[in-house]
Amino acid sequence: MLIIRVAGGLGNQMQQYAMYRQLKSLGKDVKLDLSWFSEDEQKDLLASRKCELKYFKGIDFEECTDEERAFFTKRNYLTKVINKLIPSTCKIFEESNMYHPEIYTFKDKYLEGYFLCNKYYEDILPFIQNEIIFPKHTDPDVQKRNEELMDKMDGWHTASIHLRRGDYVTEPQNEALFGGIATEAYYDAAIRYVLDRDYQAHFYIFSNDPEYAREHYSDTSRFTIVTGNDGVNSLLDMELMSHCRYNICANSTFSFWGARLNKRSDKEMIRTFKMRNNQEVSAREMTDYWKDWILIDEKGNRVF
Repeated sequence: MLIIRVAGGLGNQMQQYAMYRQLKSLGKDVKLDLSWFSEDEQKDLLASRKCELKYFKGIDFEECTDEERAFFTKRNYLTKVINKLIPSTCKIFEESNMYHPEIYTFKDKYLEGYFLCNKYYEDILPFIQNEIIFPKHTDPDVQKRNEELMDKMDGWHTASIHLRRGDYVTEPQNEALFGGIATEAYYDAAIRYVLDRDYQAHFYIFSNDPEYAREHYSDTSRFTIVTGNDGVNSLLDMELMSHCRYNICANSTFSFWGARLNKRSDKEMIRTFKMRNNQEVSAREMTDYWKDWILIDEKGNRVF
C-alpha cells in the first residue's frame, strides 16, 4: 500500500490528489492521509488550513485508517537506527527533488511532499479537469456575477493574472522563500507576451491584495480586478482563471491549478521560472518538467 500525506493550502492539496490519481491509474493500492487537518495538528500552526479537496464535487478518494498510517509512521528507536544505516528499509519517503520518477516503482511507502512538478501527472490532467466540479458561491448574486464573467472569459481576448501577495510580503520567512520571483518585471514581460499575440486582450486580475492591484493596474479599459470570492468561496477564483485564454501565474500553486484546469485547446500558460528561492533550477529541467508552459524569470527574460 502507498499512503500520501495531504497538507498545505488548496493548490498543494490538489497536487497531492493528482499524484494519488496518477498512482491509482498505474494500478497501485493508494490512499490519502488527511490527519494533518485534525484539530490537534492545526492548533499550533501560524495559518490553519482546512481540507478544501472536500469542497469539490466529483472527486473521489479513499482515506487511510489510523492503523494503516501508524504501520508506516510509528517507528521505535531501533527502527530509526536501521533506517538511517540502510535507507532502503525506511517506509517513509520525503520529497527532496523537483521530480522523483522512482515514486512509480514504490510498493509500500508513506509519501510526504507537495509534488509540484507538472511532469508527475500531465498525462492525466484531462481526466482531472473533467472530474473536478466547483461548488456554487454561497451568495447567489455573486454566483450569477461569476457565471457572467466566465461567459466573457470564454471569448478570444481574455487573460488572467494572479498576484499573490499577503503572507508572501508580510511574513519574513515567506518573503525570504518566495519573494523577488513574481516581480513587476516578470508581470510586465508576461503582459507583453500576451499583447504581442492579441493586442485586444483584456486582463482579469486576481489578488489577495486588491488595493495593490488597483493601484498598479488602474486602466479599467485593459484590466478588471476580480473580487467577491473570499473565505470558503476563494477557490472559485481558480474556476474563473480556468476560463481565460491566457493564464499568467504567480509562483503559487493556486494559479498553477487555474491554468491546469483550463480546458481550452488554445490556452497558453505562463509561470515564473523559479517557484522558491532555496531551490536551484535549470532551463533544461524546467522545460522538460513544465512542457508547453511559457517560463519567464524575475528579470523578465523568457527561458527556453
